[in-house]
Formats: sequence, C-alpha cells, structure tokens
Amino acid sequence: MKHSTIEYELGEGNSLEKQYRLKQDRAPIYEALERFRKMRVVPFDVPGHKRGRGNPELTEFLGEKCVGVDVNSMKPLDNLCHPVSVIREAEKLAADAFGASQAFLMVGGTTSAVQSMILSSCKRGDKIILPRNVHKSMINALVLCGAVPVYVNPDVDARLGISLGMKREQVAKAIRENPDAVAVVVNNPTYYGICSDLRSIVRMAHEAGMLCLADEAHGTHFYFGSGLPVSAMAAGADMAAISMHKSGGSLTQSSFLLIGPKIHPGYVRQIINLNQTTSGSYLLMSSLDISRRRLALHGREIFHKVVDMAEYARQEINNIGGYYAFGRELMNGDSVFDFDNTKLSIHTLDIGLAGIEVYDILRDDYDIQIEFGDIGNILAYLSMGDRIQDLERLVSALAEIRRRYQKDPTGMLTQEYVEPVVVTSPQEAFYADKVSLPLEQCEGRVCSEFVMCYPPGIPLLAPGEKITKTVLEHIRYAKEKGCSMTGSEDPELEHLNVLA
Repeated sequence: MKHSTIEYELGEGNSLEKQYRLKQDRAPIYEALERFRKMRVVPFDVPGHKRGRGNPELTEFLGEKCVGVDVNSMKPLDNLCHPVSVIREAEKLAADAFGASQAFLMVGGTTSAVQSMILSSCKRGDKIILPRNVHKSMINALVLCGAVPVYVNPDVDARLGISLGMKREQVAKAIRENPDAVAVVVNNPTYYGICSDLRSIVRMAHEAGMLCLADEAHGTHFYFGSGLPVSAMAAGADMAAISMHKSGGSLTQSSFLLIGPKIHPGYVRQIINLNQTTSGSYLLMSSLDISRRRLALHGREIFHKVVDMAEYARQEINNIGGYYAFGRELMNGDSVFDFDNTKLSIHTLDIGLAGIEVYDILRDDYDIQIEFGDIGNILAYLSMGDRIQDLERLVSALAEIRRRYQKDPTGMLTQEYVEPVVVTSPQEAFYADKVSLPLEQCEGRVCSEFVMCYPPGIPLLAPGEKITKTVLEHIRYAKEKGCSMTGSEDPELEHLNVLA
C-alpha cells in the first residue's frame, strides 16, 4: 500500500515514519551527478560546450557548476528513455512520495505529461469526457491522437466571470449519454484554485468502466500539504500530470506523470518516448529529484506557511475595498467542491480595471510580476519562495493602484468563459483544408486553429468550434485590454484560419 508524506508525518515518531524519511532522504540522480563531477572524465561526447569550456559566455552566465552537470546520458547516469539505475530509483522514490504505483520524470513540461496521459488512454475515434476549460495541451493531445471530446461545460460564477468545476450531475449525464467514452478528465485544481468533487467523479468513471485522468498542473502541493484538497492519487484517479516546477520548486519545464495500479507502466513509457526528447536534461531531472526530496521531508511545514501567507494577503486585500480576493467561501459542495487556499486570486472589475490592466500596472510601475491577468481577475502565485514582506509590497501597490486608477466599471466585459459550439473533432479541423479570413468575416465559420490568452492558456477557440459573435467580441476585447493572444497562425490575430 502506498502512503503519502502527510500520513507518515501524522504518525511522527513511529518506525514507519522513520523508514519513510530515511528512504526519502535520498536523491539518486543528484548523488550520481556529484560522483560524476569528482571523476573528472574527459568528454568526447555531447553536449558540445564540453562542461562549459567551449562556451565561456554561457558558463559565466549560468555558472561553472551548472554547465558542468549539463551532460549526456551514459551508464553511470542512466538513460531517461529506458531507466535501469539512478533514474529508475528516482522514479520509485517519487512514486512513493506521491502515493502512485509509478512515476515518470518528464522534461518536456506538464504539456508532455498531459499529452502522454491522453495518448496512453485514447486512440483515434475514442470519446473522452472533459471540461472545456482545460489547458491547450489537452486539446493539442486530441489533435495528435484523433480522440473526440465530449465537453462538460462548467458553471460560471456570475460575479467573477470565471469557470468553476464540473458538477457531479453534469459528469453523470455525460457518462450516461456517452457510455462508449474511454476516460473522464478533471482539472484538480483550475488555475483559480477551484476543485471539483474528484472522489465522486473517479467513482462514477470507474463504475462506467472508464479511466479518470487528472490535470494537476497546479496541484503538486496537494500531495504534501495539510488541509488542502484531495490529490488525484489519493482520490483513486488512474493518471495525473504534475507540474513540479510550479508549486514544487523544481526547474521550469520539469514535471511528473503519475499512474495508478490499473495502468500498464511499460505502455506508458512507450508513449512517453514517442514525444519526449531522447536527450533528457540532467539539470531538469536532478531538480525533480532534489525537489521531491525536499517536499517529502518538509512539504507539510512549507505549505502550511504558504497557506498562512495567502490567508493573510486575502484579508489585507479585501480590507482595501474595491478588490475581491476570493477563497473558500465560494465552496458550494458541487461545482466548487473545494478550494485551493494557497491561490491568491483577485477580482478587479469593481475598481474599473480589467485584470490584465492591473497586471501591466503592477509590472510597469511597481516592479511586481504576478502570474497572469485576464479580463476580470489577477492571480498572484504563492509558493515556498515567497516572503511576507513581498506580500506587503503587493498589498500596498494594489491599494495605490485603486487610489490612482479607479474608474467607473460600467460597460466592462465580465464573462471569461464562453460555451463552445463544437462542429467537428480537433484533429479533423486542424488538418482540414482551410482559408485565412479577416476577423470580421469569420462569424459563423468553423475555426481550424487555437485562440487563447496566455497565461492561462485555456482556449477561447479550439479547432473544430464555431466562431460566434460572442467569441469574436471576447477576442477583440482581450486584444484591446492588452492580453497576450497566442495560438493563431497570424501573430497579430487580425485573421483566423477557418475550414474552407
């Protein structure tokens, strides 16, 4: 039976906890790199910078210690595509720490983890039930494999304009109407911290003979904190994609793919090897190894502090007036079954500013970089590296922005989520014959590409969806307010590719 860190820590002092901590104190990839560094091996292999000697500017910028372990796969260091020694040991330790049957180190970001999860579960023509407010990597995977989405349109909070979780009845209805679907996908949590009733959805999926897959890009800390929403593995999900680099402290682009006991690990490894590099970065892998060890040993304490900081900031921001830093009061037992209270999500429309406008002002005028701003909200992403004095600076800046820039909010767009009209599958639309039309001529046509604000990377339009007047209004409004629009072939988003 797998155990989570929290379970052991609750029994602090017992022999099982001591064994767990002793085991999790290892970092086999990091340890192997340290041994390798001391060997002073002469490199006649790649990378060509030869431990940094061949690129002194790079070495000066990144540091000799860093480029010195930017090495290629070799017997003492194992091979990511077919691990048999230190990487395999690191995977076993990660699986144990996360309570999974097996864990895979992913160096292509959570995008590659999500795509491997979908490609391991679906093939061309299979139906898959998922919320429409998924990250673009999920729909990209459908383009690659040809699976057909069955969207569960989430509820929307009328005041905040954000999409919520999936209601249990919505999922049950989708399962009843699509008994041939192969899997159900859940965001755990959404970018804003909203969680669906994951345990119930897992049970419904399994009773129908379907897999349950979780996008946990923003939920790494669920496995190590206390009083946080349930993690996918603890809820019995079959697979989960984990952005370790977000709240877990590893280097950008490093993630885990976790699987449960019903999933064949050898097949998943084959799928991963279809779309992940054969030249795995030891910088990324060692960062996963070291960060997993830190969370396994100290995660509960770390995330207790993060929650405390977030709660403090929420209270201070709400005391300013005009802003709404929302939290667990949104919970309703269904579409907001739980809330990730490490998330500092702030509604800005009541001061007459779109979230993206506050985002820009914070960066340009106050040297504060937050995670993202959309048309109604901002997100300050809190984790282990934040300090209370930094939060005080953010609170002070928000108060000053309200004083300097507040205006009448009349006429501002409030709705962030637009229910899609699906005409054909993402794969069929993406590869179909297409024409490029000016935006004003696209209404009523079927889109063959993506349009999204990034971050968060949730498509306003995906391939195969009808371009409606409402969608076009959102695109124009988001552009006008300064959102970073991505996904389209035309970088200026003056034209869209539509089915011919």
